[in-house]
Amino acid sequence: MSLWFSATAAGPELAAEWSLTPTETAWLTIAVQLGFVAGALLSAALTLSDVVRPRYLFAGSAAVGAGATAVIAGAVDSAVPAIGLRFLTGVALAGVYPPGMKMMAGWFRAGRGFAIGVLVGSLTVGSALPHLLRTIGGAGRPRAVLYGAVALALVGGALALFVEEGPYQSPAAPFDPRAVGRILRDRATLLANGGYFGHMWELYAVWTWIPAYLLASFDANGGYAGSSELASFLAFSTIAVGGLGAVAAGLAADRVGRTTVTSASMAASGLACLLAVPLFGAPPLLLVPFCLLWGFAIVADSAQFSACVTELAEPSYVGTALTLQTALGFLLTTASIQLVPIVVGVAGWRWAFAPLAVGPAVGTLAMLRLRARPEASRLAGGRR
Repeated sequence: MSLWFSATAAGPELAAEWSLTPTETAWLTIAVQLGFVAGALLSAALTLSDVVRPRYLFAGSAAVGAGATAVIAGAVDSAVPAIGLRFLTGVALAGVYPPGMKMMAGWFRAGRGFAIGVLVGSLTVGSALPHLLRTIGGAGRPRAVLYGAVALALVGGALALFVEEGPYQSPAAPFDPRAVGRILRDRATLLANGGYFGHMWELYAVWTWIPAYLLASFDANGGYAGSSELASFLAFSTIAVGGLGAVAAGLAADRVGRTTVTSASMAASGLACLLAVPLFGAPPLLLVPFCLLWGFAIVADSAQFSACVTELAEPSYVGTALTLQTALGFLLTTASIQLVPIVVGVAGWRWAFAPLAVGPAVGTLAMLRLRARPEASRLAGGRR
């Protein structure tokens, strides 16, 4: 998953080297989101996650994404081909994330929330790694960041080949184009997806723009020596600490219930969107712990929406249900990512994240409605 934000982390240098506009720079991330949506929708329509053995789909997709990123690093010097290759990277990653969740779910029945929490925690740390690569030697060297992400993705894809199918993994299902319709008509699954959509409205917009917010905040407080590297490292820490949040929430959800944990997590992260307003320009003594707490909460609930789907959806087409969920959720992120610079242009970085609080509010409402339905008894062994 280090491929996801590889060009985002290297964006300032690529923008200077290729003379990119701010819009073109943003599209280095948005293209991945759209590619992921396209790949996930195609996968869902063809039920690929349930027809192809997940480890082979995972490994092959990781290799394709790594190849596309390597071409950017070695043979591209302008926006249009880079954006096209970033789109292809997103398509490939649609064959990594949902199959990975299916593989993990196949090994766990009890403790599934914790297990998928570990997986999403790994995804979170992987997504943060390009910012760390930039901090430890990639500042001013965008190709080092890109090639580092390529190497990590290839290692991850190779490791997937050694993951056997778990005892709870559904056997390969026949191609059934009606499966998507059944998933979309299931009320409980729809509510779980509604919680996920509210969560996603906030998540990737914050992950994409937190480095720029932090740099602007440091500048508003007078600036610091090495502020660019400091912003990159704090952005890495803000995203990566979410790995701990995902694991902790997984443990809690298996004990006290998925709807309880997701609602609490969204309430905390939604509040953080609003607190980012008065804390803009604050000294690091306040800003650093705030960002770490926000990063912990913002992704803590993510795995539990997926765990809900594995427990609510038709067992033979769980992979398709997960792929559809992520496809629609990531489609929503393209709007929120584009919204942030619009808000910045009108009101400045102080207010950049305030409109994102709407997502967690709507998501919390959806999960509370799911909690009241009889199907919620199937979540986490009967704990809602």
